[in-house]
Amino acid sequence: QVQLVESGGGLVQPGGSLRLSCTASGNIVAINNMEWYRQAPGKQRELVAGITSGGSTNYADSVNGRFTISRDNAKNTVYLQMNSLKPEDTAFYYCHADVRTVVVSRILTWGQGTQVTVSS
Repeated sequence: QVQLVESGGGLVQPGGSLRLSCTASGNIVAINNMEWYRQAPGKQRELVAGITSGGSTNYADSVNGRFTISRDNAKNTVYLQMNSLKPEDTAFYYCHADVRTVVVSRILTWGQGTQVTVSS
């Protein structure tokens, strides 16, 4: 029904920046909340940032002030601008979305993820 595809991950030095993108495709009527999660090896998946359809945002304390989530509704895309990256930000980052389609009122969908590595 719906696919989410992330891009923009890679290897950066501490203090560097990356911008992640996640684009939703399918027979989409509307997208409600969109979120970024991350998971490091041996760690529980955690919510990094979220944004509502109206543009309200929330962040994990560990990234607040360094990361910015935004969305482009015309492109069905959510972004995560990551600045002042730290080694502890190293993780696999996943996009998540609450989507309404033509055939169902609500689908909770995960992307495949993209690796972010922060290292000297």
